[in-house]
Amino acid sequence: MAKKSGSGLQSSAGLMRYYEADKNAVQVQPKVVLIVGAIVGIAVLFLSAVNGFWP
Repeated sequence: MAKKSGSGLQSSAGLMRYYEADKNAVQVQPKVVLIVGAIVGIAVLFLSAVNGFWP
């Protein structure tokens, strides 16, 4: 059987464009997301307790 010569470049071209677009995105570490989420959760619980809306 004959090998297809042009399929490798066509399939990788889309991936290269995708990763180039990803380089311009804002990079946030997972630890930062967890810490901010925990702080927001604690703040909501604190404000609920202060205002008398404790579950």
